[in-house]
Formats: sequence, structure tokens, C-alpha cells
Amino acid sequence: MNRTIMERARSMRIHAGLPLYFWAEAVSTTVYLINRGPSSALDGGIPEEAWYGKKVDYSFLRVFGCEVFVHIDKDDRTKLEAKSEKCTFIGYGGDDFGFKCWSIKDKKIIRSRDVVFNEKVMYKQKLQENREESKKEYAVVEDLPDGTVTHESVQEPTQQEPQTPTVRRSSRVRKEPEHFSPSLYYLLLTDSGEPESFDEAMQVDASKKWEQAMDEEHKSLMENQTWDLVKLPEGKRALQNKWVYRVKDEEGGKKIYKARLVVKGFAQKQGIDFDEIFSPVVKMTSIRTVLGIVAAEDLHLEQLDVKTAFLHGDLEEELYMQQPEGYEVKGKEEMVCKLKKSLYGLKQAPRQWYKKFDSFMMEQGYIRCHSDHCMYTKKFEDGSYIILCLYVDDMLVAGKNMQEIKVLKKQLSESFDMKDLGAARQILGMRITRDRKEWKMTLSQEEYIKKVLDRFNM
Repeated sequence: MNRTIMERARSMRIHAGLPLYFWAEAVSTTVYLINRGPSSALDGGIPEEAWYGKKVDYSFLRVFGCEVFVHIDKDDRTKLEAKSEKCTFIGYGGDDFGFKCWSIKDKKIIRSRDVVFNEKVMYKQKLQENREESKKEYAVVEDLPDGTVTHESVQEPTQQEPQTPTVRRSSRVRKEPEHFSPSLYYLLLTDSGEPESFDEAMQVDASKKWEQAMDEEHKSLMENQTWDLVKLPEGKRALQNKWVYRVKDEEGGKKIYKARLVVKGFAQKQGIDFDEIFSPVVKMTSIRTVLGIVAAEDLHLEQLDVKTAFLHGDLEEELYMQQPEGYEVKGKEEMVCKLKKSLYGLKQAPRQWYKKFDSFMMEQGYIRCHSDHCMYTKKFEDGSYIILCLYVDDMLVAGKNMQEIKVLKKQLSESFDMKDLGAARQILGMRITRDRKEWKMTLSQEEYIKKVLDRFNM
């Protein structure tokens, strides 16, 4: 099988004309296709169908290495810029991400569903076009002799060959920033000094604080009636889970220790454990617009946080999970948790939470913005209004009438476990500073910059 994979991957890469460093994408695509083709081990059956129990959809299969146009979101371009970017198709990103495309311009991988394919043009053809264009530019701009331009004076430098390696060296230089991407991803996803497992949390100096954080999380899960303990039914499986630990820096240097029980959702199977997973979050453009309105009209700006937001979403599937480590019920260790509510880590958890919150806002008479489904507005008889922005479990509430904002806060607290943070001071890593007398608002990311500098000892 290994030889089969390597032979097919080599053929696909060479046919597309892709450089050798795309071997991993070629191998990944080969395996993807083999799993969706007839197998002699299954008497001609399809491995993918045997595993998931449903028919394979072949309608989205495309030629490896072909030209593809990836749609550019309107938030990432101006009105006069192109609506799509020309890329090369290099694989499948799975059910969540659609297709993997290589940006020739930016030297990076883009994952998108909103694409248009041109399977008649391959990477090697496009590269050749670029080289020819480069040769023409070189001849006309740099090597024209002084004096009268003649046909011969232009033609001679066009036939020279050194331009091709120049283009290749340029592409390799532009690819260098990818070397730092693992560190940057690690920086964004983790913080120093935080335990990676339950055992580590119980052995560090701050073990008492982590234990208290886990107790609070477990208490919240129990109060929310997140699961029932049952025996695992025959033919069913129990998903694993883990504790995730984070230290949150508050204003004034105060540190808050947080623990969260997270389901290992990567083991879920579509069509069995979940169906739809998409859930929107408020756009940064919307947040900046609202902050601009707040500053211009001197509105109140309040912030709220939903405690264990995903627990409020109701599950539509039958799911089982192992008991959380350190909190197994004595005498019932062999039993599992039958989930009644969503948990962090479940693929459908964000969507279920959003559906419940959206339904609540509609019941309170708020209108969902057409261009941003996580921004809600409501007008009142006195001419005042409220704008609410939702980013997963963080909320910004802006309005002229503080009394109406208090009414909304009360309504939210009656339906969800809320934490009123008062006047907004920080959202999505941005520090908010206001001088209402001067009608000024300042946004900064000082803490984020400090973390980056500390991480790289700068």
C-alpha cells in the first residue's frame, strides 16, 4: 500500500508540475482518493462508505494541481479590488474547510469552500506564463540599449535564459516566513506556565488554585444538568475528554485561574455524532463600527460574559462521554455520561449555543443585522436604541439609555448564567480607554505585544 501511495502521489505531483516541497499535499490527496475508491480487501467496496455507513459524494472531486479562483471576503478588500484570488488546488480540507489552495502570490495555504475551478490549466502552465511575462518585463525595462529602439535590440535579451532561476530564487525567499508559523500558532494558542494535563495541574505549585478552578467548572456542569450517568449502550462509544487550563490576566495585574472540561471532538463522525456545525461570530468590522458610533454619540458601552456558554445549547444527537478525570463517581466508575447539553470541544457546540441565543434575542424584540448575524438592534419609543454584539460568549452592549441596558442585562441573567463586567475595558485582546468628557476612545493591544516580546526574549 505504501508503494501504491507513493507512486500515485509522485505521478500527481509531476503531472501538475508542482515543486517537490508539495509532496505532503500530494500524499494526503492520494490517501483521500484511495479511501473513496474500490478496495480489493472489501471485495470492491468503498473504505469511506464502510467506515461512515453512507454513500460517498464524488461531485466535489477536482484535478490535483489545477487553477482555482478563491473568493475574497468583502471585509478583506476594497470595492475596487478583485473579488477573487488566483491559486492552485492542492487538496481537500475536510468537511469543515472545503478545499486547500496554494496562493502563488502570498506563498501560503488558503482553506475555502467558496471557490471556482479551471481544470484545464495546471500549475506548471501558469508558472510558465509567469516566467514568460517575467522575461518580457526584463527585456523591455532593464536591458534596452541607449538610443533608437530596434526590433533586434529587443529580441536579443528576450532569448537569454538566466531569468528562470531568478524567478525560482524569488519564490523561495518569499516562502521563508512559513518557518516561523509553528511558533506563532503556539504563541496564540497557549500561554507559559499553564499545565497541559490533569496530573501536571495536581503537581505544580498552583495546584490548589487549579483544583478550585476545576471544582467551580464541575459545579457549573452539575447545576446545568449537563449529563446523566448511565451504562454505555451496546454499539455506542464514549467520547474522551480533557481538562484545559488557562491563566487570564485582569486589569491591575490580577490573575484568574480557569479550568474547562473539553470533549475531544475530533473523534466525532459526521452523520452519526453531528450534522451541521457552522456558527457565526461578530465581524471585526462590526465591532469597529459600533465603537465608532459609541465614541461619536457618547453612548454607554457595557460588557457581559456568558459563563460556560456552550452548556446552554441543547443537543439533538445521542452522545456519550467518559467521566471527567478526577471526578469519577465512586462505585460507578464503569458508567459514562449521557450528554443532555453541549460541551466545549463538541463540533456542534458553538452552533447549538448560537441557535439558542439567537432565539432568545428574537423573543425580546431585537432585530438581527442582515450583514452580520451576531449583531442585534432594538429601537425604543423615546428614540433611543441598543446595539448588542456577540463573539462566542463575550458581549458588547451599546445604548443611550442606561435603564434600558439594565433591563436587557436582567433578561439575559434570567435565561443564562451571566457575568456583568460593567463598562467595557477589553474585547478580543483590545484594551478600551475612554475620555467621555473629550468624546474620545482609544484602542490598544499593549498586553498582546508584551506577550509576543516576552515569548521571544525581546
